[in-house]
Amino acid sequence: MNQVADPTVTAAHPSATPLVPVPDSGHIFDVTRRLGTVDMDENQYLRIDGTARHLQDAGVDHLAHIGALESHPHWIVRRTVIDVLRPITWPTQLRIRRWCSGISPRWCTMRVRIDSDTGGLIETEGFWIHMNKETMSPSRVADEFFELMSTTTDEHRLRWRQWLDEPRPPTPATRFPLRRTDTDHFQHITNTAYWHAVHEFTADATDLVQGPHRFILEYNKPIRYGETLDIHTARTPDALTLWFSVDHGTRAIAQLRPVAS
Repeated sequence: MNQVADPTVTAAHPSATPLVPVPDSGHIFDVTRRLGTVDMDENQYLRIDGTARHLQDAGVDHLAHIGALESHPHWIVRRTVIDVLRPITWPTQLRIRRWCSGISPRWCTMRVRIDSDTGGLIETEGFWIHMNKETMSPSRVADEFFELMSTTTDEHRLRWRQWLDEPRPPTPATRFPLRRTDTDHFQHITNTAYWHAVHEFTADATDLVQGPHRFILEYNKPIRYGETLDIHTARTPDALTLWFSVDHGTRAIAQLRPVAS
């Protein structure tokens, strides 16, 4: 069955808790692919928005692999955690492993580990909600899907708990333009488009990324193309936080902070 995190650290706030390791049994989707130049930054590192694209593609490929793409095509991500433990540099071959780390009848957390053949390592976890596109409400997954995902976790009553809930600071905002190409089939701005902003606004926080570091992005309410998006930021010695604001309402919150390796 699945392994669990070190019990000596699980009392910490969930945002600081290490992600569970690869389980030693159960269903694990395991693929390889080459890192493309479109996802690298000026230093030939895999960018954070490029990582998000790999997570999105791996999710679709995983559904297709288990024959669930037609029966479970619509998912909305509620939170993504990305731990950059050792940066991935181009050129390289990636090994991507994806498995379930917690599940309920209508949502699940999916772990993705990305190893590069040059020694890079990125660990991630996403909280995914299965959606009925017609009603735009959470929908039960099929029994066979639930059973398969349950083979890598003992957590079968997964509950949502928000990690980032600090109020938006009264700091001046920076306008962030949205593109029509960032719109998904829900008529929402895509998951990866948020990470474009994270990449832009955290690029100068070099002290936070000297060693292993964690990005967290929580989506509170969708953003649609045509809305005016403002980004507020706040910096502390150990974290940089971003608020995605539309009409003075917080739609998402992101945070960057160092993390223990």
